[in-house]
Amino acid sequence: MPDLLLELRSEEIPARMQRKAAGDLKKLVTDALVDAGLTYEAAREYWTPRRLTLDLRGLTAKSADIREERKGPRVDAPEKAIQGFLRGAGLSSIEEATTQSDPKKGEFYVAVIEKPGRKAEDIISDVMPGIIKNFPWPKSMRWGAASAKPGAMRWVRPLQSIVCTFGPETEEPVVIPFEAEGIQSGNVTYGHRFHAPDEIKVRRFDDYVTALEKAKVILDADRRKEIIKSDAQNLAFASGFELVEDDGLLEEVSGLVEWPVVLMGEFEEEFLAIPDEVIRLTIKTNQKCFVLRGANGALANRFILTSNIEAEDGGKEIAYGNGKVVRARLSDALYFWQTDQTDLPDLDQISGSADTYELDMSKPLDQRMARLDWLNVTFHAKLGTQGARVQRIAKLAEELASVTGADLAQVKRAAYLAKADLQTEAVFEFTELQGLMGRRYAELQGETPSVAAAIEEHYKPQGPSDEVPKDAVAATIALADKLDTLTGFWSIDEKPTGSKDPYALRRAALGVIRIILENHLRCNLSQFMTQTPDLLNFFHDRLKVYLRDKGARHDLIDAVLTDSSDELVSLTDRLVALADLLESDAGQNLLAGYRRAANILSAEEKKGADIALEVNADLFEGAPEEVLYKAVTSAQSASSDALAKEDFGAAMTSLATLREPIDAFFEDVMVNVDDEKIRVNRLALLAQIRKSVELVADFSKISG
Repeated sequence: MPDLLLELRSEEIPARMQRKAAGDLKKLVTDALVDAGLTYEAAREYWTPRRLTLDLRGLTAKSADIREERKGPRVDAPEKAIQGFLRGAGLSSIEEATTQSDPKKGEFYVAVIEKPGRKAEDIISDVMPGIIKNFPWPKSMRWGAASAKPGAMRWVRPLQSIVCTFGPETEEPVVIPFEAEGIQSGNVTYGHRFHAPDEIKVRRFDDYVTALEKAKVILDADRRKEIIKSDAQNLAFASGFELVEDDGLLEEVSGLVEWPVVLMGEFEEEFLAIPDEVIRLTIKTNQKCFVLRGANGALANRFILTSNIEAEDGGKEIAYGNGKVVRARLSDALYFWQTDQTDLPDLDQISGSADTYELDMSKPLDQRMARLDWLNVTFHAKLGTQGARVQRIAKLAEELASVTGADLAQVKRAAYLAKADLQTEAVFEFTELQGLMGRRYAELQGETPSVAAAIEEHYKPQGPSDEVPKDAVAATIALADKLDTLTGFWSIDEKPTGSKDPYALRRAALGVIRIILENHLRCNLSQFMTQTPDLLNFFHDRLKVYLRDKGARHDLIDAVLTDSSDELVSLTDRLVALADLLESDAGQNLLAGYRRAANILSAEEKKGADIALEVNADLFEGAPEEVLYKAVTSAQSASSDALAKEDFGAAMTSLATLREPIDAFFEDVMVNVDDEKIRVNRLALLAQIRKSVELVADFSKISG
């Protein structure tokens, strides 16, 4: 079966767009071919900074022939209906149709439409111009003389050439002809723009890859990543250093080069006085370079860069040029770091905020908090300033301190300084460092370890893989910050909708859930959101997602979760105990017995049957009733006592003892007897079983 090689070569494609664009190309092409009736065995996409490539193997040579019978009107139908049938079926006259008989409907016309299969080459030639012209780039441009014309093609950067060859391995492939904005498809590509700019004629994918590599282009992005990582590690090791790995940076750098050449640069040791995170982010953001550590674990005054060319001097000038830029950027960073530790020039104007936040205006971070308040920096147009938000967080944090056990004085101090670094030069330059820089400056001015940690960690967790704050003060501020965010945006009706969540409220709710559960904090969420009670439903939705990700069954979650559930630790403990119970034979049999009792009760309740309010032991007619009644009464009492102590395992265990008496009851006793007094009494006994079991969970929601 034939294979297809497709390459779209352009000027530089931004690294952040390459992986998705290659995936889009694969999906668009394969979907179009399948829709046209073709099949294929395998498809894989590739990308470099200058090309998107698709290798499609085992494509059928033509689409299948189609024979379709289209039913028409009765032979005695009005002429208008017959003409409409002819137009729809593509027939020129009624003589081209056949007739069929139906015992009920009589004779009617049938059009037999036959469509011969199409050659794969023709299908590809038809679909490709539209795919290229309408390619879903997030950002694109027009170029050249045609750019001024209405409907001119847009591409991420000017499209330069198209390769499209097709054929089986045993034959010479052909070029599938089509045109996109004046660019004709062919079998010619080009290698590295500096090392091998001459044209390369290609036949099929394997020789295409080989020819590109000879022309200093490595097509496989994952291979480029491995080369960069391996060469960087080896170069660092040979010089006595260790590479500080960064998967995100590695992905980006691999999208900047077609022929990776790893080099080492350096900067002055005096810049190592800057915090490691600032150095790393400065070098990463401005030069896309990796940092190194020395044998002592501290950052070294060296960095790794990835060039796209093999220079005659071994890369000395390239490394030197990158070093000059790095030094300039680190000089700025050092200035920010030092400036943030000095007094602000406008102390006399901002000192009015000192009393509100109990600030010490001799300390740089306190000064930044005062300025944040004095400037009336807006948090949100409907939710006021950052200063007002800090006051809300502080008030809420004081309430939460009783839950977390955090020191109240440290909680207040941490709350008042948590957002202060938003007014620092370092955070203004690198917003990713908010919190972390606050911690560094807090440590410099002598704040307690808990306060300093809270300033950084109150933003956590930032995602499912991020750790939650463990320090009591940090956990308190993190909870207060997220709860204020959630209640605030809920109060102004700014809630997530569908896939849109501009204020990351889902992440905030999940953060609250994780902090509470992973720190085993006992609290009723509702007391901290009295003005937004419907927010609890949102927490329930997030909790379900969290628990399912942890492996919990959705039906068991529903069984323990009620509309008013707001104490998350006890709820999850109950869930674990229920899951453990149902993994045992006793639990499964209890579930079966519950269902039998519940089904009988439900059927009788639908009929409006009477059910006694209490069980009357004097109406029992045998041992199975007496034994079950005693067992239910005992289990209900033991379960209630265990639930009061939140010993959910013991509560479940007490219910499991009902297994045998329930089985014996249903085996020997008929519930719906003619004697009404006995019947309603037995129904009352079943109701007591249902009530006892539902003390711990709603068993009606358990599936399986």
